[in-house]
Amino acid sequence: MSPLVIIFLILLVLSGVGMIIFILMHSGKGTGISDMIASSMYSTQTGTSIIEKNLDRITIICAVVFMVSLLVLMVIYPHGTIGN
Repeated sequence: MSPLVIIFLILLVLSGVGMIIFILMHSGKGTGISDMIASSMYSTQTGTSIIEKNLDRITIICAVVFMVSLLVLMVIYPHGTIGN
C-alpha cells in the first residue's frame, strides 16, 4: 500500500468520525451542546449563535474532506481491484 493511499484512508476515517461528532453537537431546538456551552453568545438578530455557525463551518469542511478522500480512493481502487 502506497503512502498516498494510507494518507487518504486516514483522512477518510478522521473526517467521518469528525462529521459524526460535529453533527451530534448541533442543536435540534435549542437543546444542543453548543447551547449549553455558550448560551450567552446569542445574536438576537439572526437567532444563531457564533458557536453554531462555527459548528456548521467545521461540519461542512469535514464533509468536503470526506467526499474528496472518498472520490480519490475510488479512482485509485476501481471496483474489484482491492483483492488483486
